[in-house]
Amino acid sequence: MRPPQDPRADAIVVLTGGQERIEKAVALLGERRAQRLLISGVYPGTTARQISARTATDKELFACCVDLDRKALNTIGNANETTLWAREHGFSSLMLVTSAYHMPRATMELSAAMPELQLVAYPVVAEELQLEDWYLRPQTIRLLLREFVKYTLARARVSTIGLPDGD
Repeated sequence: MRPPQDPRADAIVVLTGGQERIEKAVALLGERRAQRLLISGVYPGTTARQISARTATDKELFACCVDLDRKALNTIGNANETTLWAREHGFSSLMLVTSAYHMPRATMELSAAMPELQLVAYPVVAEELQLEDWYLRPQTIRLLLREFVKYTLARARVSTIGLPDGD
């Protein structure tokens, strides 16, 4: 997967799990590719000031346009919390920033939670994740297999019972 050439949406949601994801989402917001940013799945002890400092984000931009979700513990939770946030703000399009290997499952969960919302996928590939010869790297094989199993199970769940409530 490759990022779109000129990505634009009403808002951006980034699913935590890697520094590169958050840095890219903040950069996209700084480029005015969207009006607002939700960082979903933030560790409860992490402050907005810490994230702002680690991403070298302008404090005013962070204060005005970045929201933190501390409730989501997994991809289903990300979808539930993002749905509440997007509906509260009246967004009709959302740029989803997450790892390339996680994008299919994240897109499926968000689409199941918000079928009315237009999603723009913005995949991020971590520098340390070397996919060219993934089949020679046991750690990469484990990561991709784990994600494949999670995707398959989520696909079965979404197609049979839908998205569970986040409560």
